[in-house]
Amino acid sequence: MATAERTYVDPSALRSAYVHDSRSAKFAAWRRRVGGALPVTRFGRSELVNSILLGVHRGFLQDEDARGAVDDFDADVAEGRITLIDALWRRTLDLATELSSRHTVRLGTRALDVLHVATALTLETTHFVSYDDRQRKLAKVAGLRVLAP
Repeated sequence: MATAERTYVDPSALRSAYVHDSRSAKFAAWRRRVGGALPVTRFGRSELVNSILLGVHRGFLQDEDARGAVDDFDADVAEGRITLIDALWRRTLDLATELSSRHTVRLGTRALDVLHVATALTLETTHFVSYDDRQRKLAKVAGLRVLAP
């Protein structure tokens, strides 16, 4: 079974914990089962916050709801449900280039998706949570156990 500390959650999947969507209930149930503090890099935090606030620009969220979602994330950090961690960026970027060279032509992965998989590998996590098919395929060929709660 996956432990929170050994699981990398792609920010687009983590968004379901803070902005209600069709996956939120299942994600919340998975999150209760796995327990512990999920590691999130500052890169992941930045993408999560941008994704939430982009919902306001695109008309999917009201500003107040988006700001509340960001506040909820910050509360999870403050209360220890999320741990902000650092990744070694040189190693991560070199690994992302290697993953791209080996797999992008076949899988069609985007740069940010490759960076998240490379980050998970750099952090030596064993599980990877994502709902993106191409990203999931890359994570799997990279040796991570893929979950989509």
